[in-house]
Amino acid sequence: MESTVLFLGTGHGQVGNKQVRATGGILLLADGYQFLLDPGPGTCVRIKQAKIDIRMTTALLISHAHLMHCNDANTLIGAMTHNGLDQNGVLIANETFVKGSEDIHPVLTKKHKSYPERIIVPKAGQKIGIEHVEIHSLATKHSDEAALGFKFFTKNFVLSYTGDTGYDKSLVEQYLQSDILILNMPHLDKKDEFNLNKETATKLIAGVKPRLAILTHFGSKVLSADPIQIARTIQQDTGVQTVAARDGFQLSPEAYSASLQTKTLNLFTAEAAARAQPGSLKTEKALQDSNDSPFL
Repeated sequence: MESTVLFLGTGHGQVGNKQVRATGGILLLADGYQFLLDPGPGTCVRIKQAKIDIRMTTALLISHAHLMHCNDANTLIGAMTHNGLDQNGVLIANETFVKGSEDIHPVLTKKHKSYPERIIVPKAGQKIGIEHVEIHSLATKHSDEAALGFKFFTKNFVLSYTGDTGYDKSLVEQYLQSDILILNMPHLDKKDEFNLNKETATKLIAGVKPRLAILTHFGSKVLSADPIQIARTIQQDTGVQTVAARDGFQLSPEAYSASLQTKTLNLFTAEAAARAQPGSLKTEKALQDSNDSPFL
């Protein structure tokens, strides 16, 4: 099965409430496993539209207990398991989603707790192994103090998802060596210690230097300013290829794999390298074309 990242929704706040942009979360297919991240309102509908078999879900991941990130979780757990008749899949969720907190009621119902094959409630920094995929839970700076991000280590690429978080220099190190970095950026210029805006997203991307940065989870001001133009500006400022996701946006993460590109380079023989004639106009044009963004 080909690895894929599919954005089922890219909206935040009133943009999501009015479904100007959908709020369906992110689907990751990697190494034959299916992961669904942050299933906000409408995820069930978006999954059906995308012709995804929810029963094939290996793990459902919830970064925190705000409804834009977990509203459809119980329904999806029911669909994954035939309403508990067939225990199936793993739920990886932050503590607030499962147990609640002083300010937030638990979202996971008592009934649905018995449906998945396993429930894992990690702390930031914990590592979870699912067959050939290793998932690291990441620290965040958010109003749900137990909120998490996730970092996927697969055979061919490393993908990090920030979840909802404000900028903190101490968080940058955990994203290093990511081939792809997905950032939730709801704000354009609003100062918010718990969420990213254009300025803080730029700082984070510049610090991590992934091969590809993807912006998502947009509020109304970001949409008005045009996420594509914002992504272009960030790319110019950081030197990192940066794109703005849209509902239904899909890409192959292996195209941005540092390890795969290294393996590919090692396949060249000395004869093939000589034929390439390094420094020629043809070779330089090919390199330039390979670095152009196919999404902007």
